Amino acid sequence: MIAIRELHDLAEFEHVMALFEDIWHFEPAGRPITVELMLALAHAGNYVAGAFDGERLAGASVAFFGADATLHSHITGVSGAPGAGFALKLHQRRWALERGVERITWTFDPLVRRNAHFNLAKLGASPREYLPAFYGVMDDAINQGDESDRVLAVWPLTAPRVRALEEGRIEPARVPRDAVVALADEGGRPVPGRTDAATVLVAVPEDVERLRRADPGTAKAWRHAVRNTLGDMLAEGRKVTGFHDKSFYVVEKA
Repeated sequence: MIAIRELHDLAEFEHVMALFEDIWHFEPAGRPITVELMLALAHAGNYVAGAFDGERLAGASVAFFGADATLHSHITGVSGAPGAGFALKLHQRRWALERGVERITWTFDPLVRRNAHFNLAKLGASPREYLPAFYGVMDDAINQGDESDRVLAVWPLTAPRVRALEEGRIEPARVPRDAVVALADEGGRPVPGRTDAATVLVAVPEDVERLRRADPGTAKAWRHAVRNTLGDMLAEGRKVTGFHDKSFYVVEKA
């Protein structure tokens, strides 16, 4: 049974930092958070919470208040506890609503399939903005050497779909018959297609983290192909409405 609770003292933040280090293996100059910053954020009334599997800290999340009554979820990490990530997000949602906040945002790597599926299909968030090389070139063990493209996800906390997903009523993304593939995965490589239809599908690689290690050139090709396809369409005002078959972004004209 996963239990979520807010964290407040220095020893707890040290445990969170150790968890994050174990997940990402940050270089000293590349840490996105520190123990001292977590302490300051929590003391100022922001969100710092841990997910506990029994007595073990299995996950944690740090978020801070932004403009326009938004909570921005800066970093969330989970290790070895199925369901802890979802439990953390639901706790974060309830925490925000109790404080009059109806929208949470965060960034994620658009090439990571499991994150896209989790964010769009399980939570009901929507990518709104493509951010090329948002964090520069990263040097942690997971992202090492890659350009840190991110999409900004927006989670409308009171939307009917979000409430339905919280209750476990998951509906697959709707893909019309006349949808076309704007970016395909053919033999593990990105292949551009058409983008002129009302609904298009944008593929991402099966496992980009493994691909970075095994074939950095192909991983880079995927990075630029998704940037030039999904990024351009978001810049044009198109909307991502789902993640189909755990493989494709569903993008529709506004």
